Amino acid sequence: MKDFFTLEEIDEVADAIKARTNIHPRIGMILGSGLGELANSVEMADHISYGDLPYWPMSTVHGHAGKLVIGLLENQPVIVMQGRAHYYEGYSMAEIGLPVRVMQRLGVEMLIVTNAAGAINPDFEPGDVMFISDHIALIGMTGNNPLRGPNLDELGQRFPDMSQAYDRKLLKMALKIAEENQIKPNVGVYVALSGPSFETPADLRFMRVIGADAVGMSTVPEVIVAVHGGTKVLGISGISNKANLDGDTVTSHEEVLESGRVLVPKLTKIIKGLLSKID
Repeated sequence: MKDFFTLEEIDEVADAIKARTNIHPRIGMILGSGLGELANSVEMADHISYGDLPYWPMSTVHGHAGKLVIGLLENQPVIVMQGRAHYYEGYSMAEIGLPVRVMQRLGVEMLIVTNAAGAINPDFEPGDVMFISDHIALIGMTGNNPLRGPNLDELGQRFPDMSQAYDRKLLKMALKIAEENQIKPNVGVYVALSGPSFETPADLRFMRVIGADAVGMSTVPEVIVAVHGGTKVLGISGISNKANLDGDTVTSHEEVLESGRVLVPKLTKIIKGLLSKID
């Protein structure tokens, strides 16, 4: 487990990707649990297994294919992660943030990050889409911040501002596209926990009080790294299960994957629509 990557190590990974594709990606995507099928829409695609790249963290969770897909989507050059690594799998925060660092060195200017999230807001239903307006970094408030360690001045400043972590212009565009496609445009705050255990009803009630609408075990570390490096971010949560504030229901990973079948068509419409409108 590595707690820090040098710029030379990051560039080593980027060079390994460049050797396997002629595409120069401008837009990066990270696809969460059960959402990897979206990558099937990429045209002229080059596929790279995570295991073929130095230092790249392997996905060990069912529903994460563990592949990079690099090609064109709506004529935009993209690099798509089919699955991600999580802190609960035993990876360091530096390892979780490495893929975003590599994307930045490849020239990616915009990151679309998706996840499967549990509802906290009682108005959200499984299969809903929630655009992330802000996050609560519970996973990082006590020291597990992906920027811990020596700062890479070539990528960003020591103390990055996080007041607009999720790009407001991209959010506005995505909301309009959702409405045009009759997709309910929920907006909310995502809270990141370490996992892998699901939340207790008391956990959920606490997070509701502090202002969270959906909860998951990813995304925030990647977004922090993206913002540090000047990458614009659009965050989308696919709501996988209903709020269990009273403890009357049981949450399972199978439920999360099943919700992905409903969510992928919605996310495909939103992301394709967004890419078609970007200059």
